[in-house]
Amino acid sequence: MMKISNNFKKALEAGEVQYGLWLSTTSSYMAEIAATSNYDWCLIDGEHAPNTIQNIYTQLQAIAPYKTHPIVRVLEGTQANIKQALDAGAQTLLIPMVDSAEQALQVLKATQYPPQGSRGVGASVARASRWGRIQNYMQNVSDDLCILIQVESYTAIQNIDEILEVEGIDGVFIGPADLSASLGYPDNPGHEKVQQIIEQTVQKIIASGKVAGFLAPSPDMAKKAIEWGVKFIAIGVDTMLYTQAIDERLALFKTELKQAKLKVSLSY
Repeated sequence: MMKISNNFKKALEAGEVQYGLWLSTTSSYMAEIAATSNYDWCLIDGEHAPNTIQNIYTQLQAIAPYKTHPIVRVLEGTQANIKQALDAGAQTLLIPMVDSAEQALQVLKATQYPPQGSRGVGASVARASRWGRIQNYMQNVSDDLCILIQVESYTAIQNIDEILEVEGIDGVFIGPADLSASLGYPDNPGHEKVQQIIEQTVQKIIASGKVAGFLAPSPDMAKKAIEWGVKFIAIGVDTMLYTQAIDERLALFKTELKQAKLKVSLSY
């Protein structure tokens, strides 16, 4: 019988740190390159990257042959967005901007079929069930879904205790950029007060029995977050790494060219 297990979820349940890469290029070609790099997970960003459901679909296909686990961040946590991502075959979702327990509960219901939830029935004609080849998909799918939500505002931090009481949410991801802006420190997630709130929130997440997640393109920040107990952490963003690499390569030659021109000018 065909079955697709969620090894990312199993690793989190086992307490293993999972290292990830943010994918923002909207390219299945780039997604496949990333999937061969041995990251534990890659996140296909449907919120801030200009991804459509078609782009997301082809990136899921590109990553599928490899060990790297694909996570989809939907544009927002609506029932329609969640339904499309799940039907496309995503097993792990990251839902942005969850500010209350009620929102978290609605997200959870959108991932579950009736009578427990409100997910529309149609996966039998979609990639999620391998077009009906996964037997009893509707009865068993929840076992292999991993539902992650983002807390990234002052309101969410105020409501964190109630949010963490929602059973069925597997993990809570802290969005440092949005959170720092919401706290009055835009472009400064490293501010002492922001860092203190992030650490306190991580400890609350862990105490609740859920796993904590974080985005930290800075290696030093990533190491600090892991020390706090974060278990799924994005340690890079593809567009940022690409920009850095091409700029550094050009600088090797631009600098030499400038120095050469200076020597020529001084020789006259």
